Amino acid sequence: MDKLYLIDGSSIAYRAFYALPLLTHSSGTPINAVYGFSLMLLKLLEEEKPTHLLVAFDASAKTFRHADYEEYKSTRMKTPDELSGQFPIIKDLLDAFSIPYYEVENYEADDIIGTLSRKAEEASLKTRIVTGDKDLLQLVSERVEALLTRKGITEMDVYTVDAIRDKYGLKPEQIVDLKGLMGDSSDNIPGIPGVGEKTALKLLQQFGSVENVLDNADSISGKKLQERVRDHADQARLSKKLATIFRDMSIDIALADLKYDGYDRERLAKFFKKWEFKTLQERIMGDDVTERTKAKDILVDTIAHASVLNEWIDSASAPVALYVEMEPGPYVNADVIGFGLSDGTRHAYVPFKTVKESRTFQSWLQDDARAKVGYDIKKAMVALKKYGIQVNGFVFDVMLASYLLNPTESDHALSEIAKQQLQYPLPHDDEVYGKGAKRKQLEGQELAEHLARKTEAMRLLHQRLDEQLETYGMKDLYYRLELPLAKILAGMEADGVKVDRGRLQALGKEFEERLQKLTEEIYSLAGTEFNINSPKQLGHILFDKLNLPVMKKTKTGYSTSADVLEKLEPQHEIVGKILLFRQIGKLQSTYVEGLLKMIQQETGKIHTIFQQTVAATGRLSSTDPNLQNIPIRLEEGRRIREVFVPSESGWKILAADYSQIELRVLAHFAQDETLLEAFRENMDIHTRTAMDVFGVDKDRVTPLMRRQAKAVNFGIVYGISDYGLSQNLNISRKEAATFIERYFRSFPGVKRYMDDIVKQAREHGYVTTLLHRRRYLPDINSKNFNRRSFAERTAMNTPIQGTAADIIKLAMVKLAERLSREGFKTRMLLQVHDELIFEVPPNEVEALKAVVTDVMENAVELSVPLKVDVSTGDTWYDAK
Repeated sequence: MDKLYLIDGSSIAYRAFYALPLLTHSSGTPINAVYGFSLMLLKLLEEEKPTHLLVAFDASAKTFRHADYEEYKSTRMKTPDELSGQFPIIKDLLDAFSIPYYEVENYEADDIIGTLSRKAEEASLKTRIVTGDKDLLQLVSERVEALLTRKGITEMDVYTVDAIRDKYGLKPEQIVDLKGLMGDSSDNIPGIPGVGEKTALKLLQQFGSVENVLDNADSISGKKLQERVRDHADQARLSKKLATIFRDMSIDIALADLKYDGYDRERLAKFFKKWEFKTLQERIMGDDVTERTKAKDILVDTIAHASVLNEWIDSASAPVALYVEMEPGPYVNADVIGFGLSDGTRHAYVPFKTVKESRTFQSWLQDDARAKVGYDIKKAMVALKKYGIQVNGFVFDVMLASYLLNPTESDHALSEIAKQQLQYPLPHDDEVYGKGAKRKQLEGQELAEHLARKTEAMRLLHQRLDEQLETYGMKDLYYRLELPLAKILAGMEADGVKVDRGRLQALGKEFEERLQKLTEEIYSLAGTEFNINSPKQLGHILFDKLNLPVMKKTKTGYSTSADVLEKLEPQHEIVGKILLFRQIGKLQSTYVEGLLKMIQQETGKIHTIFQQTVAATGRLSSTDPNLQNIPIRLEEGRRIREVFVPSESGWKILAADYSQIELRVLAHFAQDETLLEAFRENMDIHTRTAMDVFGVDKDRVTPLMRRQAKAVNFGIVYGISDYGLSQNLNISRKEAATFIERYFRSFPGVKRYMDDIVKQAREHGYVTTLLHRRRYLPDINSKNFNRRSFAERTAMNTPIQGTAADIIKLAMVKLAERLSREGFKTRMLLQVHDELIFEVPPNEVEALKAVVTDVMENAVELSVPLKVDVSTGDTWYDAK
């Protein structure tokens, strides 16, 4: 059956540009939109198999609609140069695909698509419109469907007449009436002020069209809405006209001209080669990994005997892709099932029983000179260490590289990376094994083939991701920081940290007694017993019985959230006790009871997992359990650290903490003279800020002034708003705005930096840290105020927080090298944001203090000195 596909080229190009990182050709030419367009076309041709095809483009910014309304689309930001320069390349791409494209001066791509879809309907030709623009939904009919991009550039939702009715309660032709009433900020179509989508849909469901709404203004409920409709009737008519796609263009194209017979593979491959789309080039030339791995009978050997494994590994060409398959669960205790191996020409599955029997293979694993490519090497190294097997020689980690290249991506599963980077058909583990109670363990040839696909994907990804790291200037960051850090973290996770179980149990008992006492005091102040953990019962006590002012309500009653209680605390003694009850209750359940469950029976240790590929800023996080978020503002919270002790008798805990590292990084980036001077003279930065913001001498700075200055200092780092600061300090927004204004007057370099970094983000689509870590900001030019504002705050914060994260990670790498080189027995235990924790033999304490201070303070060179506070004690608590 014949099918016509009309592609909104301008819309798809924009979507591709903002969906993908800013890829560049070796010449420096941006090509991410071209690459995304290529992916979309290949998927469309493979899955939809169109018989007729055309791509429509906007010819120019001015159209016939500007004659009716000069401000049409006037609020749109200028197309980024990085995108506008790609349109000619996209047209070259279409020529290579042998796909016709069309544009007409004074008209939009929508009008071309509208006209051709009408012609197709008249000719009874089934049509699908491919776009990222909802305006085109007005063209949907029984013979016309719309494919609307949903995720990235290749995932799309199908809109039919029924789908539009289900989503909006409208017929497709009423989409223009919807725009007529509510307007469209992206096209600067005014609509009726104060009428949003919800109101517009309600009016259309009642009256059917803009014209009927205007004719029946007196029947509309609500006087204000009636007035708006009457006052802006002409504007609504104009808005509908502007939103209506013109379907009667004089186009010198017959539908027969759009017949599509496919592309010339050699011609398209030549285009892909020119623009360095190596994977796509291989794909369309039939050498594509997709085709080579679709078959169930992928060539893989199952090696059941140590002698065969020895021969295989002795003859393997480097680097060997090595995948360690293990049972699900915390990998410190997970059972290893087997290994997948690939050297580029051969694939092998090795059951773990065979691995344990082969001394030759274990020697190969330990040999640092035998190059290996891995995926999540930290996990593999920790899991194998349980069996006494050491793995060295990892020269690449696919997961780590993917994270560096796409730090805001939440899914770095091997299957997802292979799909995004190579279009490689590697199923996700959940698809293969099942989830939860339905999970099964593969065996035999089925397991061997699955692991062979993994290692083949890893081998191909190694080359592709390495090239991208080079292109984006992140090879140093990857090979000198992240990759060696993964190996250090593996050692820290495997070693774990000792917990004094008896002391933890005693602390739990103490907390229980404290909770009981607080409960009695709360009951006494309330005059009755009630469930303190029930928001409903607590709300009744506070607001009905004690008549405290209601701050906020929820659907189920009064809000008793922490922010509400903190504002109420000065009003009644009971509120402070409730807050303390909650805090101690959380310490008891999360940390006392939680940590007791996590202590390994054999070692008395806890093995937290350091997540290296989660935070977009580059910071490490800690899970199972989270040892970075122990609340230490409360003395009871700080005491949780008492239970962490050295694993060797007589040893000490040493803590080294960067002092105000993010503010020092800010001073370096901003080059503000006042801020630079304060750090160079080793002044208390919060006192100095208070002096400048409040205009007082040092001896007149009060504790309140310093506290407020501290909130402003750290708030500025995070791009805080006057509202956010007002909430932090419990002051009015006006006062908060005044503080921020004074701050920027006192530190003009900081304001200049903030403005410059946002401008840079808008131009490039990303920001970088001092060590060239990138973070992409797809919403930095968004028309949506909230999204754009969040992206702007992220642009301000990421270079600062990310650089601080890079510095301590670099310090960890340099410290590990130094401690190893100088023969220290000291072990690095934990990293908690800006702090490193060690366990140290008593005879190494003084030497370690000197080494740690030297390495951490000289990890990088900034315009201001880095400062480290070092302390020691018998427990983590004592060391602080």
